Amino acid sequence: MDAGYLAELIAAAEQRSLHDREEWRTLLHYQPRLRLLARRSLADSPDFFFSPQGATDSRSELAATLTAFFSQAIEETDQRQHPQCRFIARYHWLKKELNFDPARLPPQPCPRFEAWHRALDPRGVTLVFPAAYLNNPASMYGHTLLRVDQRGGNSQLLGHAINYAADTNETSGLVFAVRGLTGGYAGNFSISPYYAKVGEYNDLENRDIWEYELTLDAEETDRLLMHAWELGSVRFDYYFLDENCSYHLLALLDTARPGLRLTDRFPLWVIPGDTVQAIVAQPGLVRQVSYRAARSTQIQHRASLLTPAQVQLAKYLALPGASLDEPRLASLVASEQAQVLDLAFEYLEYRRLRGDVPNAEAGPQLHRLLVARSKVDAPDLPAAPVPTLRPEHGHGSSRISLGAGQDDGKGYQSVRLRAAYHDLLDPEAGYLPGAQIEFMKLELRRDDARQELRLEQLTFASIVSLAPRDDLLKPMSWRLDAGARRMDLRDGERPLLGHLDLGAGVTVQPSAAVRGYLMGEGSLLASGALEQDHALGAGASAGLLADLTPRWRIQAQGRGLRYFSGERHDRVELSLDQRYTLSRDLALRLETSWRENRYLGGTSNRGDQTQDAGAVGLYLDIHF
Repeated sequence: MDAGYLAELIAAAEQRSLHDREEWRTLLHYQPRLRLLARRSLADSPDFFFSPQGATDSRSELAATLTAFFSQAIEETDQRQHPQCRFIARYHWLKKELNFDPARLPPQPCPRFEAWHRALDPRGVTLVFPAAYLNNPASMYGHTLLRVDQRGGNSQLLGHAINYAADTNETSGLVFAVRGLTGGYAGNFSISPYYAKVGEYNDLENRDIWEYELTLDAEETDRLLMHAWELGSVRFDYYFLDENCSYHLLALLDTARPGLRLTDRFPLWVIPGDTVQAIVAQPGLVRQVSYRAARSTQIQHRASLLTPAQVQLAKYLALPGASLDEPRLASLVASEQAQVLDLAFEYLEYRRLRGDVPNAEAGPQLHRLLVARSKVDAPDLPAAPVPTLRPEHGHGSSRISLGAGQDDGKGYQSVRLRAAYHDLLDPEAGYLPGAQIEFMKLELRRDDARQELRLEQLTFASIVSLAPRDDLLKPMSWRLDAGARRMDLRDGERPLLGHLDLGAGVTVQPSAAVRGYLMGEGSLLASGALEQDHALGAGASAGLLADLTPRWRIQAQGRGLRYFSGERHDRVELSLDQRYTLSRDLALRLETSWRENRYLGGTSNRGDQTQDAGAVGLYLDIHF
């Protein structure tokens, strides 16, 4: 090792304060989770650093990195790389800044990286946003990944996807939310063929995909890939609301084009849809936007062009073994026959991918449908139309609400704050229709009687899926609500009760502007203020969502529960809530409700009691 030259390089780096440069700190992932905290690296793998203090001291890490670059040449293996190759993005940036003398610091061959780079054959990079998918807890508010587009590829599907995700197979949304909020999972980068991701998102999970082609040039693309190579085996603690898929992909883009500083825009939490908005808002960063409709979207589009009888015919033809010598099919004109056969094929393939029909049964019928379709002289239908409103057109996912009203005849003033993400009354533009996904929402209320500010409710997670059923697609609607809220008890008491509410049922959509739903529900309340410290009950709810105008939405709901264990009582709730949109991020909300509690004796000998109360509140919702 040329110790003299190493000392010269360290001195030159110190003189130019390279350790404080944005590019160096970005390569080390120096970002505070809160701006008031000292900067430190978010990387949690010790081998990401050469210096023992590298996670917090960028100066010592730079000196240790330069020292490592002088290491003796080695033969690369899958488990062993020279530091110049293992941290190739650091090497190229320092080489450019310090103008390495190749005679005194010989560059090392990096055959594994070069082979990887040749296989990718990069032409550019595209940000990919699969829409929200409520049945995957890791993707309930959408997901982002990067696609490396190939130089010689004739199809975008031949590119490769760079993905960051929690290392877990967890299927419980509640468990994932709790562990994800507390950093209970490790997060890792991976790279895979893009067509596999499209198959996963479009076909298996039925998620629409938006693709934002970026304007990164060849040098910027190579910088991104070199840093992605460095991150291949690095572990990060995964946090649901901040250190998630979107945050770390923004860090890659910051590396590719210094000066973007996309991660700086999200000091507290990061939502995938918000990152799409940030990228689109960056002047000159997005070249064009493309849309891939999910298979279920295509099915619904094709079905909308047919009569109900023709949809039923397509459904019959999609049955394994169904005869295609069907008089109802023969009676149609060629264009209608083509549409029915196309829908039958798409529907059977959808059921095969879901596992509803075994491959051995679906395969022969799919082949027969293709053969029959090839004999019909009619053009293919165009794909489902591209929605006019894209994800970046949606409201900000965080919200503060200021309001006032009356509850049981007493006036109050209220402040609500929601970290993420969307509820059923929020404007749907850019969001999954019929879905509510809220995390970490609280309400502080000051009532005129008490003259004090106190916590009214705290929501850890509130998730509702009102996916409508039709002749072809029959998803289940469901809800989960976990948190704490004040509730009426005997003798006018109104303590804060922990609650977990679950529901499942069906939703129908008689028109584009109306959804009706019915659910069976279970409810658990927990508090020392309750008899036996709990109340366990069951019941049902029914409701209606309707858009009266493009700006005006209402939700009417009724709910009845009988608590049969612990604090025994019956509870009935009726509500009518309305939202009027003023602008993308501003809306008025009017909430009216009535509730009745009927208490059924109990061990406290307080006897039967019936209490009822009404409430009305007006709120200004401000999204950001």
